[in-house]
Amino acid sequence: MKQEVIESFLEAIPMPCVLVDQTERFIGSNKPGLALLGEQILGRHFATILRQPNVTAAIEKCLEDRGNRSARHLSNDGAQDTTYEVDLRYIVGIGAVEGGAVLITFQDVTEREQANQMRRDFVANVSHELRTPLTALMGFIETLRGAARDDPAARDRFLTIMEGEASRMNRLVGDLLSLNRVESKERIRPKEQMDLVAHLCSTLKTMQPLADAGNVSLNFSPPEVPVMIIGDPDQLLQVFINLVENAIKYGGDQVEVTLELLDRDPSLRAPAVRVQVTDNGAGIDPIHLPRLTERFYRADNHRSREMGGTGLGLAIVKHIVNRHRGRLRVESDLGAGTCFSVTLPLS
Repeated sequence: MKQEVIESFLEAIPMPCVLVDQTERFIGSNKPGLALLGEQILGRHFATILRQPNVTAAIEKCLEDRGNRSARHLSNDGAQDTTYEVDLRYIVGIGAVEGGAVLITFQDVTEREQANQMRRDFVANVSHELRTPLTALMGFIETLRGAARDDPAARDRFLTIMEGEASRMNRLVGDLLSLNRVESKERIRPKEQMDLVAHLCSTLKTMQPLADAGNVSLNFSPPEVPVMIIGDPDQLLQVFINLVENAIKYGGDQVEVTLELLDRDPSLRAPAVRVQVTDNGAGIDPIHLPRLTERFYRADNHRSREMGGTGLGLAIVKHIVNRHRGRLRVESDLGAGTCFSVTLPLS
């Protein structure tokens, strides 16, 4: 087979690929293959370029028995580690003295690997979050069947703790179901028109008893005119309840909610409305800010658990805001409080 035909054949393959013949040297590559392995690979021995033992062993075996092989190739694109599935197929009649060559293709499976890792991490986190209250429940049940069976005071105390642990599991399951619903709808933009001002007033009225119980001043000065947006009322209720509840629980003694109309928001490139929830609490170390919306990430793990947090609230908020084509921003400094900003496009 002529070299120009081989080169044309390789360029037609929509992924990095190379040819290694019986001389164990590269005799051809398409442009993605050169970009992955280097511009100067042609004519060089494959072991000087592909130094990963599982890949080199697969090439050697394929050249020897002319059978199909597969392997994994790990690399780095300068920004992150990358993973490739390597497939090897023997082609007769080409290469040195037409003795045949191995066609090696590289399929980038980095995103799939990352998704699998995220799934594994998610399952591990959920298992851990459920195992903790379950272990406590099992321990108290065993105690109530034994030493505390006839002790009314201990029985009442243990039942109260068990009720709290069961409630914690119930909140976790509820948040998991909510996160699943939000993610399933994230690509579907809401179509309902709603008055954001009335919605916020209703939300804050709902949260007022919690603020009163915590001796927290909850302030909001609504505009006199409606602010109409296209949104999902139930989902936006989740957003603002979550943000206000966090501010009441983890902030100081003052929570300020503000609403501002923007002629043009730079991030959305359109007219928008910005709702900010600001507290005067201890603030959050800036090192935690980029990860606050990750599932199960907590800036203060112990305190969050004490307050009944599941670690999913801000992840839910992020997905809802994304569904509304909005932006979520967090600003905080230690000792200076925290401000959560939700910017939504105007209808």
